[in-house]
Amino acid sequence: GRTMDRKRFKKQVAFILEADKEKNILRQTHLSGHGRRENDAEHAWHMAMMIYLLKEYANAEFDLAKTMMMAEREEKAAERIFGLLPDDQRDELRGLFEEFEANETPEARFAHVMDNFQPLLLNNANDGGDWRAHRVSRSQVWGRQAKTELGSAEIWEYTRELIEENIRKKNIKEDK
Repeated sequence: GRTMDRKRFKKQVAFILEADKEKNILRQTHLSGHGRRENDAEHAWHMAMMIYLLKEYANAEFDLAKTMMMAEREEKAAERIFGLLPDDQRDELRGLFEEFEANETPEARFAHVMDNFQPLLLNNANDGGDWRAHRVSRSQVWGRQAKTELGSAEIWEYTRELIEENIRKKNIKEDK
């Protein structure tokens, strides 16, 4: 068999340990069942699972593994943390990050669907608690969901129903 490149391996392990810190970065969204706020690592894990389970609703065929890796992206830390990796993997992850931001490929578009849909689902499961607490308006929610249709017409349809229902329940406020 081949010999392990120890230098490369140590860089990969350093990245993995650094990524562990995402467990301490709290997001705005609370866990379903009115739990605590979710952290970045939980968000990425949840997104990866959703990408796998809901893949049949994508508008276009896409690379599953690549899209699941797109869920692993913390904008603020991206550049610094990618720099810990061996050059080829650093460039690959940076490329995935840029591809996600550009939102032009089927992979990026479906990853955006999940990134938008996940907090919407949790907020809805919590009777709109986060929307009410932050006094979120109709235009803010629609703005956040604007890219969903590009990645999944079917999930977009369901998203619209959820939003309208939460506007009726006054969880999401009307714009002045």
